[in-house]
Amino acid sequence: MRLTTFSDYALRTLMYLGLRSDRLATIPEIAAAYGISENHLMKVAQHLVASGYVESARGKGGGLRLARPPEAIGIGEVIRHTEESLSLAECFDPEQSDCCITGTCALKGILGRALAAFLAVLDDYTLADLLRPRAGLARVLLAAQPRGS
Repeated sequence: MRLTTFSDYALRTLMYLGLRSDRLATIPEIAAAYGISENHLMKVAQHLVASGYVESARGKGGGLRLARPPEAIGIGEVIRHTEESLSLAECFDPEQSDCCITGTCALKGILGRALAAFLAVLDDYTLADLLRPRAGLARVLLAAQPRGS
C-alpha cells in the first residue's frame, strides 16, 4: 500500500503547524520548508480546515494553526480523511469490480485483514508522536525561515 501525495502533504502540514504552535503559519512558508507546490498544498490545507484539524485566519497576518492539540489528532483518522480510497484491490468496490472470482476468492479477506492491521497501527499514534523528535524537526524545517516568520 502506498499513501497518496495528498495524505503525505496533509501529515507534513500538520507536523509543521505542530512545530509552529506559537503563531500562525502560511501556505508559502510551509511549502518552502518542504520544497513542495503551494497550489497543491492549498488544496490540502482547505481539506484539513474542512475536516476540523486546522483553523485558518484570513487577511493580512493570517495563516493556519492546529484546531486541536497534537495529542488529539490521530494519524489513522487523518489517513482515513485524506485517502480517497483505501481499496487495496478491485474487489473492494463491488460497483467497479468485474473480477470473475470475487465470490470464491480468499484474497479480499486477507487484504481486508492487512488493511485493518495497517490502520490499527496508525490508530496507535497521534500527531504528538510525530513531533517527538521536535528539536531535529525544528532544525530542518524552521532553520531556513526568515527572521520574524
